Amino acid sequence: MENQIGLIIKVMLLSGVLSFLIKYAEPDILVPATDINALILVLSPSIIMAVLLGARLIKAKNG
Repeated sequence: MENQIGLIIKVMLLSGVLSFLIKYAEPDILVPATDINALILVLSPSIIMAVLLGARLIKAKNG
């Protein structure tokens, strides 16, 4: 049970930090609103997860 509470606290803390950065630091970061930037923002989480899971699959097959 303590492990689950710790995970919930970590997720809430990370969410709070991310919200703070979006609200206060984001206006200072100038990223042009282009199609390429939108694609990078939308597709990067999926690509990162695919690479990580692919590496994990290869490691499981070899090890």
